[in-house]
Amino acid sequence: MDYIAVIHKDADSDWGVSFPDFPGCVTAGETLEEARRMAAEVLALHVRGLAEDGLSPPRPMSLDAVARHPDFADGVAVLVSLPEARPKNVRVNVMLPQADLEAIDARPERKGSAVPRFCCGRPGRP
Repeated sequence: MDYIAVIHKDADSDWGVSFPDFPGCVTAGETLEEARRMAAEVLALHVRGLAEDGLSPPRPMSLDAVARHPDFADGVAVLVSLPEARPKNVRVNVMLPQADLEAIDARPERKGSAVPRFCCGRPGRP
């Protein structure tokens, strides 16, 4: 998901970044590139904090809505992408008939591989 960050610069200051969808979520950088990189980091951290609190991130504002907002009139809007959430791994114990386990272990393409790779591998991947 992409969110709009607004980059702005005041005289004698670093480049500031704010997020219209997340009041109080701000960062800065000495250069434009550093500000953009820091924006991605702070957004990911902020959204992770929301998730830990059991909250969902808001739907992103439209570019038109941000452009009309007086607080962001002096900035430049850029899109910042949230990294895709990694699925949570869960440990499970599985009981299999011994003959099935031996058949899994005997498969030539699985020689030397652990049984979990057989059970959870994705198509096209070992």
